[in-house]
Amino acid sequence: MNNSLPKQIYTISKLTEKIKLHLEENFSMVWISGEISNLRSPSSGHAYFTLKDDRAQIAAVMFRGQLRQLKFDLHDGQTIIGLGRITVYEPRGTYQFILEYVEPKSAGALQLAFEQLKRKLAQEGLFDAAHKRKLPFLPGTICIVTSTTGAVIHDILHILDRRFSGVAVEVLPVRVQGEGAEETIVRAIAVANRRARAEVIILARGGGSLEDLAVFNSESVARAIFTSSIPIVSAIGHETDYTIADFVADLRAPTPSAAAELVVPVKADLRARCAELQRRSRANVYRIISLYGRTLLQLRRALVHPYKKVQELQQHTDELTERLQRVAQLYVRHQKMYKEELLHKLLVYNPINYLNKNKLKLDLIRFKLSERMNKYMLNNKGSLSARHAALMALSPQAVLERGYSITRTPQDHRVVTDADTISEGQVLEVLLNKGKLNVRVNSREK
Repeated sequence: MNNSLPKQIYTISKLTEKIKLHLEENFSMVWISGEISNLRSPSSGHAYFTLKDDRAQIAAVMFRGQLRQLKFDLHDGQTIIGLGRITVYEPRGTYQFILEYVEPKSAGALQLAFEQLKRKLAQEGLFDAAHKRKLPFLPGTICIVTSTTGAVIHDILHILDRRFSGVAVEVLPVRVQGEGAEETIVRAIAVANRRARAEVIILARGGGSLEDLAVFNSESVARAIFTSSIPIVSAIGHETDYTIADFVADLRAPTPSAAAELVVPVKADLRARCAELQRRSRANVYRIISLYGRTLLQLRRALVHPYKKVQELQQHTDELTERLQRVAQLYVRHQKMYKEELLHKLLVYNPINYLNKNKLKLDLIRFKLSERMNKYMLNNKGSLSARHAALMALSPQAVLERGYSITRTPQDHRVVTDADTISEGQVLEVLLNKGKLNVRVNSREK
């Protein structure tokens, strides 16, 4: 190793700075393709994720300003094509790709944005049939929101005049594509609702590409249509063109000309219909008058003179009165018989009679009970005397009456039967027939 060459020693920050400068000079703006993974969006609004393929991966970031310009949302697993630059994040010493522009690889950005917005608004219920309002049969004023420079406005006005001339039309000119088109359409719908002159709004535009119809696929226009208090007919593009505005509107017309036909009926058809209804109404009136005339004639023939009717009612009243009297008499008779029956039962089951009847039984039972008690006492009196004599013969009291005595200890009343159990000087208790003696033992003998 040659130690004569001067050594160039880099600090970590200096080396990182040179690497960053080298990468940014050689990869200032490049296109990149990869799959998004580990996507995270902190409160700052920036997007941090990893771009990878089957062999490598790189950290990527897209700042808030560029994210706002996207027409679709980023998500994990999505394959994108992006334009950006490579740089080094010096605090961690890692290189990363800063994206300035992104588009989906499998589908166009406008188509993806269309699908994402359609799915979002459908989940919120903006397409539900419950929110669709019915168009008025014959609106007094029609508001047309479209561009006044194309053929669409002339076609609509021509068809409206041909079908129902004289109907009031209010035209609000707007831009239907390009910068500022969304704002003009939203403002025109708001103006029509604020004026409240029109009963229906036609939102129209001719055919075009998906880019030309982008304004009608915007969220602001969709929400303006949904919040409108006036029913809106969408007539955008050709019959095969579908936009978000078509799904939100109360009615979709395949073409602007068809919208004019849907909004107003044909005046000549209405006149013919009115004439037919008038003819049918006149015929029905004549038929009802004839029917009521025949009915009146039948009622007149069937009508009874009021005096005869009063006589019939009087006769019927007399019959009812007689029936009422008979029923009342019969009811009184039945009640009288029922009362007599109850009185008889009361006399039969009188408690006094019951007590008198059972009094003799009670006296007889009392006599028999007294007789049996006396007999029982006589039978047991002799037995009781014999047992008393036997008991008295065995009684200690009888022994004492014959002159004997009982000697016992005063403490526990133990009867003394053996002189060995008594000590000299001990106090004893002697029971006599009448009374007792407390004695002291002076001597003892066997």
